[in-house]
Parts: sequence; structure tokens; C-alpha cells
Amino acid sequence: MYKQILVPVDLNEKGFADKAVELAVWHAKHSNAEVHLLNVLPGIHMSMVATYFPKDAANKMKTDVKTQLKQFAVKHIDEDVVYHVHVAEGKPYTTILDYAERLGADLIIMPSHKRSRVDNMMLGSVATKVVQNSPINVLVVKPQL
Repeated sequence: MYKQILVPVDLNEKGFADKAVELAVWHAKHSNAEVHLLNVLPGIHMSMVATYFPKDAANKMKTDVKTQLKQFAVKHIDEDVVYHVHVAEGKPYTTILDYAERLGADLIIMPSHKRSRVDNMMLGSVATKVVQNSPINVLVVKPQL
């Protein structure tokens, strides 16, 4: 059914994306799909921000994050599933949607943050924006208790 599954992964929150990746692997196995893990870094190339970092900081950060994302993939994705890791820079929800289009993704599987009582009925802001603006199916994984 699906051929290209995109899973945004936030490496700063341990355990946050685990269930989303688990579901992506399940779907990939049942439809012979490829899984794409995407980590979005904040835009450190913006002129105001870039002045605070050495010139090679952005490339080093991307390389480090890609290594961490590969380690995450090895831990969470079975050997018989084809996967790719991507590290991008920019605003999270627009970058997720751009990558989904670029990769020809037909499903996005992403986790939603835990929220306070007031926010319990709302998804995380990134998940909400992706759902609202995505032309393809988005499976949102609620926080595990």
C-alpha cells in the first residue's frame, strides 16, 4: 500500500520517536516500503545565528546528527527493511513537508508531544501543522503512558 514512509525523528527526546519508527517498520514490512528517517536542525545558517558559530560548525553538527540518526536506525529498524537517513536544516514542519514531497512519500508517521491538561485535546504544534498542510496521509502516534 505504501512505498515511501517518512518518519521525523527528534533525537533530543529519548524514546519519543520509538513507537512511530516501530509502526513505520511494520507498515514497511507489510507493503515492501522504504523508511526515511528525518532529523530537522534549527536554521543555524541564518545570518543572525551564524555569527555565533565557527564556519564549519553547521557541517560538523550535521555530520554528528547523521551519525546519531544512523545509530538510532540500526537500533530500531530491522535488517530486512530498506531505510535512509536524512538531516535537514530549517523550520520543522515545512522541512518535513518539503522532504515528503522530495522523496515521493505517501505516508508520514510522526509522534505527538505530551501536553498539559489544557492542551490534552491538541496535537503538538509541529504535528498539527504537518497534519493541516500535508497532501498525503499522516499517522500521528500519541504519547505512550
